[in-house]
Amino acid sequence: MPKKVVTFGEVMMRLSPPGYSMFSQATSFDLVYGGGEANVAISCAYLGMKAEHMTRFPDNALGKAATQFLRKHWLSTVNIVYGDNMLGKYFLEKGASYRSSVVIYEREGSAFSLIQPSMVNWEHVLKGADWFHWTGITPAISEGAAMCCLDAVRTAKKMGLKVSGDINSRDNMWKYGKTKQEIIPELVKHTDIVTSSTRGIFEMFGLGELGGKFKKSAKLLMDEFPNIEKVVGKKRKSISASHQKIHGKMWNGKKYLKSKNLDISHVIDRVGTGDAFAAGIIYGLLHYDDDLQALNFASAACALKHTVPGDVNMVSLENVISLMEGDTSGAIKR
Repeated sequence: MPKKVVTFGEVMMRLSPPGYSMFSQATSFDLVYGGGEANVAISCAYLGMKAEHMTRFPDNALGKAATQFLRKHWLSTVNIVYGDNMLGKYFLEKGASYRSSVVIYEREGSAFSLIQPSMVNWEHVLKGADWFHWTGITPAISEGAAMCCLDAVRTAKKMGLKVSGDINSRDNMWKYGKTKQEIIPELVKHTDIVTSSTRGIFEMFGLGELGGKFKKSAKLLMDEFPNIEKVVGKKRKSISASHQKIHGKMWNGKKYLKSKNLDISHVIDRVGTGDAFAAGIIYGLLHYDDDLQALNFASAACALKHTVPGDVNMVSLENVISLMEGDTSGAIKR
């Protein structure tokens, strides 16, 4: 029986000038949908897992179109709630070589930002699931979204699910009177697998130091929150917008692990690569007994997402395993 993951967060419309055009050159936009947590669920679905995304969409044609996008990518959408009339959106100008990508968000007042805990029955949503995943973006959007996320992690733990949280967040998103230092720790108390960075751990919890060692910061985080089983992260070296090198890292409470280095010399789309890594960790920890294998799987999934246009990683399980096992040839599969 396939394992099931449930994710929770906003899904936005993504609008990009065709190819690598700049905003000032655009006369049309390519349209897809994406959001960090939904990206994770879709990645898991393409790896063969059962996956569901919980969100709130506007009760109009755009909400229905976004729902259809999730269904197209094999996600269950039966528990999505609808209301209000605005779908969040963001504009992406894709960088190339020495030119960085640019992102502009329009999400204030979206249907998701107006979600309230009373709108979701988490025991019903999480029934039959093995894993729940959240990110630090969701509780930054609004107080209602933060409280709904807290209900979700508390319910997931009560029901015996594993909980993972990608807790890195953006300071400029916290506009409703609370700070991430006030909200994120309570969510982490109910989280088993934490994805973060040395910077994220320092800025959110005041632990470790900027530019310090990941292992030391992860140890301090686990000392502060004994419920955490593993702290994971990825290291990225940007040669240019089109050339990246990555590897994964993990502190599992006993030893520090590092995955193989992967060199991505022709980046097609960097957006969603962290979500592909998170999905890889979820799949890896559910299907491998060895933490290093799980980390190598996640790094391979992350590397492959750099070759896929759009927000979501649509590579197959066979693709990931092939790269994990060392096949970097890119040879035609016949």
